[in-house]
This record gives sequence, C-alpha cells and structure tokens, in this order.
Amino acid sequence: MLIARTAFQWIAGLLIAGLVASAHATALPDTFTAALKRAGIPLDHVAVVVQPLDAAVPLLSHNAGAAMNPASVMKLVTSFAALDLLGPGYVWTTDIWADGTIADGVLNGNLVIKGHGDPGLTLERMWLLQRELRARGIRQIHGNLVLDLGYFDVPPTDPGAFDGEPLALYNATPGALVANFNATTLHLKPDGQQVMIVPDIALPGVALTSRLVLEDNATCDGWQDSIAPLAAEDGRAAVVMNGRYPRDCGEQAVSLNLFGPAATFDLIFRGLWAEGGGTLSGSTVAGTAPTSAPLLRFASEPLTGALVRLNKYSSNLMARNLFLTLGAEAYGAPATLEKGARAVREVLTRQGIPTRKLVLENGAGLSRIERISADALNQLLRAAYRSPLFAEFESALPIVATDGTLKRRFKGSTLAGNAHLKTGTLRDVSALAGYVDTAGGQRRVAFVMLVNHANASRSEAAQQALLEWVEAGTYSGRGDGDETR
Repeated sequence: MLIARTAFQWIAGLLIAGLVASAHATALPDTFTAALKRAGIPLDHVAVVVQPLDAAVPLLSHNAGAAMNPASVMKLVTSFAALDLLGPGYVWTTDIWADGTIADGVLNGNLVIKGHGDPGLTLERMWLLQRELRARGIRQIHGNLVLDLGYFDVPPTDPGAFDGEPLALYNATPGALVANFNATTLHLKPDGQQVMIVPDIALPGVALTSRLVLEDNATCDGWQDSIAPLAAEDGRAAVVMNGRYPRDCGEQAVSLNLFGPAATFDLIFRGLWAEGGGTLSGSTVAGTAPTSAPLLRFASEPLTGALVRLNKYSSNLMARNLFLTLGAEAYGAPATLEKGARAVREVLTRQGIPTRKLVLENGAGLSRIERISADALNQLLRAAYRSPLFAEFESALPIVATDGTLKRRFKGSTLAGNAHLKTGTLRDVSALAGYVDTAGGQRRVAFVMLVNHANASRSEAAQQALLEWVEAGTYSGRGDGDETR
C-alpha cells in the first residue's frame, strides 16, 4: 500500500511538473499567426523558439524539434564552433619562400606561396603582403610564381551547380589561396557610343570585350539585370559582356566570380605587383612549398574581425573557408569537408547542443540539404550567452535596421537597434536567429524563427510581428526560471 501510494505521488509529481512547464509556455501571438496566414504560409512549415536568457524553459516553442533548412543562419553554428575551437585571437597565415637568391632587389628564382585558407585577403591586405616582400628586398622576380594549394583538399566544384548563377559572388568556391573574396571588379564607363570596361586592377593576360549597347532615354533601374557577363571557355583568356546599358547610369561597377580561387589570386597578385613597379617574368604553376622556414609569414586579422565580416555581410566564401579550417585544425591537414563537419559536431556535443537533426554540407548554409532544428539553434544561442566569448559572438551579428544584411529591414520599427540577428535566405527558405533586447533593455531573449515553404520570401511581416511582440516584453513574468549566466 505504501509502495502504491509512493508511486502515485511520484507520478502525480511528474504530471504537476509537466503542467507547470506547460503553464510557462505562451500561445503564438495572433499578430504573428495572422501575418503568416496572409502570406499563405502554413504553421507546420514554420519553427519558432523564443526563450528569455534568464528563463529555464522557452516562452514560445513551435515545431522546435523539426529538421529545417536554416540557409545562412547555419553560419552561427560554424562561428560558434570556431570561437570555441580556435579562440578569438586565431589567425591564418600565408607563407612565402624565395626559392633562389636575392640580390639588388632581384629574386633569381621562384616565389613560392602557400595558403592556409585566409578568407580575408582583401586588396588592401594583398598590398600589405607585397609591401612586406619589398621590405625583404624583392622588387623583381626572375622566375615562376609557385602556388601551393595543398592545405585544402576539396573536390572540383561547379560554381553554378547550386542555382545556375556561376558568376555570382555568393557562389565563389573555397580555396587555400583566396584574394578579395574571389571578386573581379569591372567598371563600366559610357564613352561616346560605346561602353568601356575597365578593371579595378590590371588583369594580365585577360582580354575584356564590351558588346554592350548604349541606350539613350532609358532609366538606370535594374541595369545589372540587363547585362550578361561571360567568361571564355578556357576560364582565363577573355571576358565578354553583352546586353544593354542605359547612358544615364554613368559609371558603374560590377563585381563577379569570374575565375577559380587560384586564378583570381594569381591575377590580383600580378596586377598589384605591377602597379607597385615590380616585375614577374615567369609563369604561374602549382607546386609544393619547401619544408624550411618561410621568408615571410603573413598573418590575417584575428578571427573576431573575420567573423564580423562573415556574419554581418553573410559571406559564404568566408564561412566555407572557416569550416574547412576547423577540420584542418582539429584533425590535421589537408582540410576536407568531412573533417570540418566532424569538428563542428564535436564542439556542439561537448557544449551539450543536440546534433541528431544536424546535417552539414559546407557550414555556410548555401545548401539544399543542410538541416538543424530550432531547438538546437536556441540551445546554441544560450550556450554562446553563457560563454566568456559572448561579446565576440554577438557583436558579429547584424543589428536590426542598422548594419549588415539587416540595414534596410524593419526600418521604422521599434526593433531598430534592439536586436542582433543572423539572417538566412534561399529560395523557399527565410530564417532569423539571434538576440532581442526587450523595451527598456530589461531583458535579453534568444530568438529563432525558421520558415521552409514556397512562400518563405513573403514572411517578413510575420518576422516583424513576432520580433515586435518579443521586444515589447508584455509577457514579463512568464517563462521565468533559475537559468542565469
């Protein structure tokens, strides 16, 4: 009898605990569900988790365990793993050897460059790298440019395979040596009855041909949609631009993913070297770096700086290079996608973040197969908040109506400046995840909303409705618990 009564009390206790936990939950706001209905998005294609960071249970939880495509919100996962595994001060290096003798400013031999995946070699940093070379006595190179790409082992990828847009910068493929985010920038300038094409820096060996037809009395709206840049079949010899160009546009610039990473690096290196008065007489060839100490070890900006650019502007190339870097650092070079996925999973498992629904392809969210649950993203946001590196993690996220990919979103809303959120957008996917400060800054809330539906592009009004409901903080007192930083 005593055993039966004890068992009953134990079961009753569990039921009461369940009721208490359920009482903490709140129904989805009417403004939110109404906005989804107007957009033609069924609730079963949406996942939401909202949890104050001082609460033990979520305030809102809908489809939290469903495996969803997060698009670029997946960059939060890669960034969190990178801060945990590499640390905020991590730097990439680009190593350079002079394989020959240096005398009177002349290198009689080859210049060997080995990349380790630095995703932030902008034009400015490439100029600084070359300045360091000149400081070491090299102004003329009487030999070849040898590129060692062996730090990454990535199978050849068609940059247009994802969506048929091979020249779009967001489709740039990763590489051990990447310059200027693999962008080739061309300036279009009306000149008489033609349109000239002038590269941002010289493109040695590349012919630029303009077949653009200059249009009078045409507005400049959507000018980029009316031109078709084409790389020649050999991928290096020529760039041809077809289409129509309104004269009223004046001079405009377009940045394109025209060549593979190694080819773009080569062109930018040679172009900048020539601009600085240097000469390079030989060819560019693939090779293996010496085992001796390099003449120059050029360090990147710290990881924290790279994460700002990666997340605020949602750089797929930077995220893909970082994903591969994680694999190399965790399991040794050469980096592979499989090693990168293992490294990320290991970090998340160690931090108590569920990975059962996690599917990783490249860590950038530029994928039709990557998946994660809203619950896992919420737990990741909470783990980041408890981390001593939370400031570095949050500061890399776009601020609503202020900067990055959220600069123009939710303008005029009370949300402006009150939320740090990572965006994610693909065909049939719209996602947001990050942190919201309630009115008056009284409370900070983890926020996740994932939409996977053909009408996902119409979900912005629903996103705003839910975010404004969270920011208003009218639910104060619900969802409380003893969870603290």
